[in-house]
Amino acid sequence: MTSFDTTPQLNVWRALLALAVVFVMLATTGWTALRQQRDKAPLPASLTAWEQGRIGGHRLPDPDSAPAALARFFASLTKAQRVGLAHRFPLAVGNMNGAPVKLRYRANRIALEQAREVERERMRDKRLTPAGQHQAGRRMNRFTALMSPGRQILAFDPSGPGRAAEVFGNLRAAERVSVVVPGVDTDLLTFQRTQRRYAAPVGMAQSLYAAEHTAAPSTPTAVIAWADYTAPSGLGMESAMAARAADGAARLGALLRALPGEARVSLFCHSYGSVVCGLAAPTLPGRVTDIAVAGSPGMRAESVTDLRTHARVWAMRDADDWIQDVPYLEVGGLGHGADPVSSAFGARVLSAREARGHSGYFVPGTDSLRNFAEIGVGAYRAVDCAHGNGLCRAGLSGAAASGRA
Repeated sequence: MTSFDTTPQLNVWRALLALAVVFVMLATTGWTALRQQRDKAPLPASLTAWEQGRIGGHRLPDPDSAPAALARFFASLTKAQRVGLAHRFPLAVGNMNGAPVKLRYRANRIALEQAREVERERMRDKRLTPAGQHQAGRRMNRFTALMSPGRQILAFDPSGPGRAAEVFGNLRAAERVSVVVPGVDTDLLTFQRTQRRYAAPVGMAQSLYAAEHTAAPSTPTAVIAWADYTAPSGLGMESAMAARAADGAARLGALLRALPGEARVSLFCHSYGSVVCGLAAPTLPGRVTDIAVAGSPGMRAESVTDLRTHARVWAMRDADDWIQDVPYLEVGGLGHGADPVSSAFGARVLSAREARGHSGYFVPGTDSLRNFAEIGVGAYRAVDCAHGNGLCRAGLSGAAASGRA
């Protein structure tokens, strides 16, 4: 665990080290965020078409309206009208906070089918290089997989590297909702993996959903694999700064304010995703009860108090996680602040025994996953604290949701 010596000399050394680390990463990885963007941006085009559309002789509402206002609009329509809008503006409806959840699933399936056909054509486009055609084939296969029966795609944007969110469980009926917020190198192609399954958002969410059911079989739960922000690519300048996280925090807040029902919500934030959650913390809706971070490079705060959140803050780090060697400070916008598992930060520090390095916190059978699941179902007195003590449970009362003491 990183110590916090506050001598001026050490702080200067850490600042220099942080800058050196950043420049070495840039030298070895290059400006990895510079990606070739597609000529067309489908989601903005769909939103523009929505803004120009009409139904029943009336203009459609501003797609950026408050979720409650949009929910009232959709509730005023007939089923046929709602389905018609999903077919006319699939990307707009599929990503619209306030639209009925099942309608979003339906709209995104339509959008996925359209995006798949675009990639199918690109595979045969002789103007593309073989590498470009191969990439189109990979994207087409990913879109086909996301269209598999039973999948509930809550958000989908094929633009650039792409964004997505998927729901496991019944979101409308859930009493507890968990949101998995992933870190760098998350896009449509890495949203789900066959190899290193539990290092990808879909695998993380599926594993957590199963573990929550084991922890509290009678508690209706839902888990969202939320990769609906543009994450940094690689360990370059963008991953050492907070611009992508700030955009992600705004998008995460918009999702949380639009969730149906009154279920309590927990955030599970991995790596750079904990920067997103840290920036979102001050404005989280009251239903968010917990923020749990794993393998965090920092939360853009020096302490839990600096997060200015009503939610409980939990932190864990595996002993073999390389993230512990990253300088925990922020200088001139570089770095993400204090170490969340340090005693000075003040988070409730959880056991991560048997977790596997930086990307293994959601692997079945680990303390890290069990702890996440207990938090997700509200079984706070059942969590295992770091160092074998009970400090992380201090001040918590109430029966464990799983029935465990």
